[in-house]
Amino acid sequence: MKVLSYETAGGQTATYVDRKRPFWAMALLYALAPFAGIALHAWTGLEITLFLPLAFTYVVAPVIDLFLGEDTDNPPDQVVSSLEEDSYYRVLTYAVVPLAYLELLGTAYWVGTHHLTWGVLALGLGAGVTGGLCITTGHELGHKTSSLEKWLSKIILAIPAYGHFWVDHNRCHHRDVATPEDPVSARMGESIYRFALREIPGAMRRSWLSERERVRRKKLPIWQNEIIQSYAISALLQGGLIAAFGPVMVPFLLLHNAQAWWLLTSANYLEHYGLLRLREPSGRLERCKPHHSWNCNRVCTNLLLFHLERHSDHHAYPSRRYQSLRNFEDLPRLPSGYLGMFSIACVPWLWFRIMDPRLMKLTHVAGDLNRINIDPSRRAALFARYGQRDLSAEANPAPTEPPEGIFQAVDGGAQ
Repeated sequence: MKVLSYETAGGQTATYVDRKRPFWAMALLYALAPFAGIALHAWTGLEITLFLPLAFTYVVAPVIDLFLGEDTDNPPDQVVSSLEEDSYYRVLTYAVVPLAYLELLGTAYWVGTHHLTWGVLALGLGAGVTGGLCITTGHELGHKTSSLEKWLSKIILAIPAYGHFWVDHNRCHHRDVATPEDPVSARMGESIYRFALREIPGAMRRSWLSERERVRRKKLPIWQNEIIQSYAISALLQGGLIAAFGPVMVPFLLLHNAQAWWLLTSANYLEHYGLLRLREPSGRLERCKPHHSWNCNRVCTNLLLFHLERHSDHHAYPSRRYQSLRNFEDLPRLPSGYLGMFSIACVPWLWFRIMDPRLMKLTHVAGDLNRINIDPSRRAALFARYGQRDLSAEANPAPTEPPEGIFQAVDGGAQ
């Protein structure tokens, strides 16, 4: 364990130890999880073993989270700079990049050289779990200022063919988060399936328009379009696998990509469900605050996902590295880790039964539906159910789709 010393406000010398330090490397093992299933398949000949990554993701990890409970430890402000400068944490995110490529090539080889039946389904979805980790890692890398990390973000996002993500997330989502205009912020009463139909095409369109405008404004050649760069790597990678192993790669890669995309959609659905930034008296949106994100301190999934679940501090300080993200009191808090909540989200009636009361009880909401981001198709029903008056119904009705002009706004700090 690495011990960091600092001076308290009272002039005393104190120490801080990141007790999770060695366990952050669990993300590297998680990236290689499909190989465990392949090893068992080689040993036993049973294709069911290829479902191991899915079983770990949706069953084992949530149970571990349940037993380990929550970790509310925060690094003191005095040691944050030292934590951020520690290259160990940075190297772990870098290492996921080659390991994720190795995992995709290895699982593709196994599919392409073995006569599998539903094992193709198992490996496609299992490899897609690592594809989801690619997006999580690309998220962490894409928020950093160094050109190396930005390029690594584009390279790793090419694995699940989701190269537009960091453009939309950094420039657009952080600008529009917790507003009806943001396709990546889920609304109260909106099922995950309705959300996916709005989020996936909405984020793609918004990111493309933002990047096209950046290239046009700076008069750059088309190959400097950062979305095109990432998707070109995707085409070479996945096209090369199809050429090498034949038609069986088509369903395998479609399953891989779909699973990775679904995991991102699931995370996006959880992170801002129903939360709304209000208008100030001047008409401007209030600044994004920690209570505009759902937070979670579950140990296992935070270690696997580079502290993604401490989402409130991430939105408050987007460039802060994962090891330094903090917990806050009195935040919107999920009842389980992300991997456990993913399964709940797939059952809309259960999700609404668990999450809607939590949403209504939040301190800053205080049971007022006018302080919630509501699905327009469910708006009247929800106001009738809770016996409240919709104060914005006449003056400012919630749009069913983002206004066209939102896509033409300045690109929120593009470099």
